[in-house]
Amino acid sequence: MIRDPEKTFGNLIDKCSTAQLCYIDKDGFPVTRAMLEPRERNGLREFYFTTNTSSEKVKALRNEPKASIYFVDRRFFRGLSLAGTAEILEDAASKERIWRDGDEQYYSQGVTDPDYCVIRVTVRKIRFYSSFKSVDYIVQENGTLQPVR
Repeated sequence: MIRDPEKTFGNLIDKCSTAQLCYIDKDGFPVTRAMLEPRERNGLREFYFTTNTSSEKVKALRNEPKASIYFVDRRFFRGLSLAGTAEILEDAASKERIWRDGDEQYYSQGVTDPDYCVIRVTVRKIRFYSSFKSVDYIVQENGTLQPVR
């Protein structure tokens, strides 16, 4: 049993410079894309990423919002899979909140670039793998974790 799963999982996430975003493509096949670390996270419940509005992943997520994010700690061979639903956010407030200096290199028109959007993944389930064992959790509406027995 993990003494403090929120802290353990949060530390693993915060040490990763990349995340793997998984979604279902238009033909029903799983696709995995490397993403830069989340721009923001609300505990273990919500994760925010930036991407191009014109990307295939945005098209796929609009069609089928089920998604997962995977973080790996290669040093200790541990992994964290977070499954839930993704939303594409294009409102000004979301885009401005997530924007960082230097993003102009990806979105030449700045924060109002129509090819810039935010992906918010709301997590429902977590699976943590460590020491040749997996532990599952349900993420409650308030963000707390409930172990699955």
